[in-house]
Amino acid sequence: MSSKEKKHLTPTKFDDLKLIKPICLAVREENYTEPTPIQIQAIPHLLKGKDLIGCAQTGTGKTGAFAWPILQGISKSESIVGPQKALALILTPTRELAIQIYESFLVYGRHLEIKQAVVFGGVNYNSQIDILSDGV
Repeated sequence: MSSKEKKHLTPTKFDDLKLIKPICLAVREENYTEPTPIQIQAIPHLLKGKDLIGCAQTGTGKTGAFAWPILQGISKSESIVGPQKALALILTPTRELAIQIYESFLVYGRHLEIKQAVVFGGVNYNSQIDILSDGV
């Protein structure tokens, strides 16, 4: 395949990645104009429900690369959030990263009706248990 053909097959806009309109809108509102290489490579696989391990430097859009497909999958899911039920779980090595990812999910999912929570150690668990008990 020639480089011209490869370029034609490579998404250059967020709309080309087959993300739903509410996510594309949130991405545009954050002033992102085109997907990064990690997003171009990861999102199509994740939207197909495939597993993926991706590595990229800080600031390359890794959170969007996994957050947008997760949000899209949840928004299209027929599962109903209910007591003591979670539709996705993201584990991080630090509290700071957990908060950062949570805030990104809030931003990217702001046009979706999705309930989210962040849970981490070192604080009173009662409020976190209450949030999780309602379902996220």
